[in-house]
Amino acid sequence: MFGLFKKKSEKEKLEDEYKKLMKEAFDLSKTNRSASDGKYEEADKIQKRIALLEEK
Repeated sequence: MFGLFKKKSEKEKLEDEYKKLMKEAFDLSKTNRSASDGKYEEADKIQKRIALLEEK
């Protein structure tokens, strides 16, 4: 209840986006391999940004 109005941190937003992209990539891997590879690439870039935030 108290976390209802709490804003997400930059890291939390990136993690949510990463999870979303990985799910999309998995779903696309069944039908369109090249599109799936593109989603995995986007997810990899986000993962690198998360790692940079963790270093700080």
